[in-house]
Amino acid sequence: MGNSGDSLGDALRCEVLVLDGGLSNQLQDQGQDLSDDLWSARLLADDPDEILAAHLAYLRAGARVLITSSYQATFEGFAQRGIGHEKAAELLSRSVGLAREAARRAGEPDSPAWVAASVGPYGAMLADGSEYRGRYGLSVPELELFHRPRIEVLARSAPDVLALETVPDSAEAEAMLRAAEGTGIPVWLSYTIDGGVTRAGQPLADAFALAAANDQVIAVGVNCCAPQDVAAAVAVAAQVTGKPVVVYPNSGERWDAAARSWSGSSTFDPALVRAWRDAGATLIGGCCRVSPAAIAAVGAALAAITRLEVREPLPRYRGVGLSAFWPR
Repeated sequence: MGNSGDSLGDALRCEVLVLDGGLSNQLQDQGQDLSDDLWSARLLADDPDEILAAHLAYLRAGARVLITSSYQATFEGFAQRGIGHEKAAELLSRSVGLAREAARRAGEPDSPAWVAASVGPYGAMLADGSEYRGRYGLSVPELELFHRPRIEVLARSAPDVLALETVPDSAEAEAMLRAAEGTGIPVWLSYTIDGGVTRAGQPLADAFALAAANDQVIAVGVNCCAPQDVAAAVAVAAQVTGKPVVVYPNSGERWDAAARSWSGSSTFDPALVRAWRDAGATLIGGCCRVSPAAIAAVGAALAAITRLEVREPLPRYRGVGLSAFWPR
């Protein structure tokens, strides 16, 4: 937990925080080969110091929330590499420990860092791009059974929050929320979307409604999507749930699962940060192909907004001055 002793949920209700960016692209920039089906999770076993270095790069760029390297880490995936259940559980726990160690080494008493344990969708384990489609043909109970074991391991490692992320389908969201029940760890729920719907085609209002009355959910939002889809989705999430909103889109390039490569050009523009914040986002970062330099630009954009608003009288919002929501 952050050095201030405040929970992440408390912090998100009173200020805008900078989230980290894409772990995989930073690891590749560090010279790592992520062509394995385990993706960045391979390094939990093979070279954990590289994961630690990637986390530190984002902290130095100004991130205050780190997402662990467990997105594609599953018992099933590790088993395919000949890694047994006990060792796989150790590696899942290691993902939280590495992020926590990075936060300790960064050592910023006035800017505490929080750790979000990544729980990717079922499609991430398949490593075939299924998370961009959803609709796996599995029932909610079957998906819950898949997710529960690793969620329980990650929860026992004491992250500040479980990041149920890149969720393509509201049925899987329901399963993941069920699997997280009873862990004692708060969660955020983040969908991957295409325009105004989930990747499986469900209206976002219906998808976010699953979390509205769930007290374990401290934030909802979107990730692994096009930057231009974010602002409208944030507004829906905030309106439907009344909860803090997390956003971390991709660079804007498109992933070709068959070719296992990216195409197109980046449209991730820090100038969009104001629209996201004004729509209700209180945790802002990036996903695939968003670098530490881009995260530093997000922080700079938020700081510039703060400086501008400090010079101008602010309107009142729900009885609280807007300045209470922006980073100091």
